[in-house]
Amino acid sequence: MLVKMQSSSTSSSGTDFQQLRERWTTLLNRIYEDPRVAQLMNTRIGQYLSSHPFIALTVLLFSAMAALPVGLFITFALVTLIMSGLGFVFFEVFLLSVGGMTLLCVLSGIAIFSFMVSLILEALHITISKILKLYYPHLTKRGQVQEKESEGETSKPKEME
Repeated sequence: MLVKMQSSSTSSSGTDFQQLRERWTTLLNRIYEDPRVAQLMNTRIGQYLSSHPFIALTVLLFSAMAALPVGLFITFALVTLIMSGLGFVFFEVFLLSVGGMTLLCVLSGIAIFSFMVSLILEALHITISKILKLYYPHLTKRGQVQEKESEGETSKPKEME
């Protein structure tokens, strides 16, 4: 009974193998009939790969397996490039904002400093001029005019005497 099952399974797997081989042959014929494949097979590389099937299979597997990592890398590179461009723009805007705020603060500080220095200098000018007028009235124009008037008043009474 066991021998009978093995013989029937080998005959069915033989027919399965035959069907698989026919499908595979049909698929390969369809691929070889494609104009792009025919053009590739007419080149030196195509003829070399046709005469060396192991190398052709290696190249095919490598190409198929490398497609995903290469595609992911290219996607990563493009996303990185776009993000760095956008990041550069946003960073530039940030730096310009910080620079503008710094410039505004520095200019405000300079304006306040200038106001305070001019206020102090004006106060010193007024104070010094008042002190000079008080202690040295003859140095000012008013003091000279008043002095001449006072001399003129004193000289008139002398003449009257």
